[in-house]
Amino acid sequence: MSTEPEAGPVTDANDKVAKIRVLVVDDSGIMRRIITTALKTDSDIEVVGIAEDGLIGVAKVAELLPDVVTMDVEMPNMDGLTAVVEIRKFNRTVPIIMFSTLTQKGAEATIRALTNGASDYVGKPTDVSDTQAAFNILKERLIPKVKALYKKPFKHMPNADHKMEPRLKSEQNGVPPPIAENAVSTVPSAIVVGVSTGGPSALIDIFSEFKKPLPVPMFIVQHMPPNFTLLLAERLSTLSPIQVLEAKHGDIAENGKVYIAPGGFHLHLEMMGRSVVMYTSEDPPENSCRPAVDVLFRSAAKIFKSKLLGLVLTGMGNDGLKGAQEIVQAGGTMVVQDEATSVIWGMPGSVAQANLAHKIIPLNKVASEIMSRLKVQE
Repeated sequence: MSTEPEAGPVTDANDKVAKIRVLVVDDSGIMRRIITTALKTDSDIEVVGIAEDGLIGVAKVAELLPDVVTMDVEMPNMDGLTAVVEIRKFNRTVPIIMFSTLTQKGAEATIRALTNGASDYVGKPTDVSDTQAAFNILKERLIPKVKALYKKPFKHMPNADHKMEPRLKSEQNGVPPPIAENAVSTVPSAIVVGVSTGGPSALIDIFSEFKKPLPVPMFIVQHMPPNFTLLLAERLSTLSPIQVLEAKHGDIAENGKVYIAPGGFHLHLEMMGRSVVMYTSEDPPENSCRPAVDVLFRSAAKIFKSKLLGLVLTGMGNDGLKGAQEIVQAGGTMVVQDEATSVIWGMPGSVAQANLAHKIIPLNKVASEIMSRLKVQE
């Protein structure tokens, strides 16, 4: 192997981080060039190495200790999924961003990678022959994720030990303390969840802890494209007695079931008689997202009011902030994941910073928090 820059973030005389060191793993020479060129347009990023397959990629992670890894899903010798598993055996913190086609096969592999240690994913450009268009797509989608994941190194791993308490119990780091709850908390009639970066593995952890069905419906917005959300629902259904479904337009929500907004569609709820009906739409994105957490939250707040429990988990950006405000104004309860166990504390952090969170908890407390509020004996 060739000699590469020393491992770890580069610092200058003032002890400031100079570059984010990225390793690119992809079997396509064209994609490697496009990814490398896109990354090099940002002065905060440098590409410290490339690998043509997962086997070489694993070795280079051990050798170079990059700050972030981009990993193709389908490669010869060792595919991206296997490479992620191997990397996590000796490095549990380096962020790994998967590159995946948006096909059924690509979605299946990506979901498996995300639930086995990958941090996030970026959809591959569909037409790499148009190199400029592919370059623009990667520049817009990849660079923000590289920077966000580097700022918050990946700490969550399936089956990892999360025996940690929330770090934010007071006004540390400029975060106000959680707002006070009523002395007698209302038992929720429904639960709504918003989650993005790091979400699949976080949801895996949560659903693995459920030992009994929920007495109310749960609705989830996980930022994902089509194909991915259905596969995620199927994966979650295997982990507990709870049936998890991709929401369908016009279906009536049932107690005990969990519904995930389909990729590419907003999910909003409406009352029809005494039933809650789910509607999906291709209305314009909100917060650059479709599905958007805000759409689900505000529709649920109108229906359930004080009997609504909202959860915001790990994710980039601030989708869910406006919806959380409407839930709180309607008398509902907001709980957010803490910074210590979030892959990215953007979404939950924005709710906490706005003093809209009644409680800030680590990931390993989420399932028990839900069951406790529902008065279900574990």
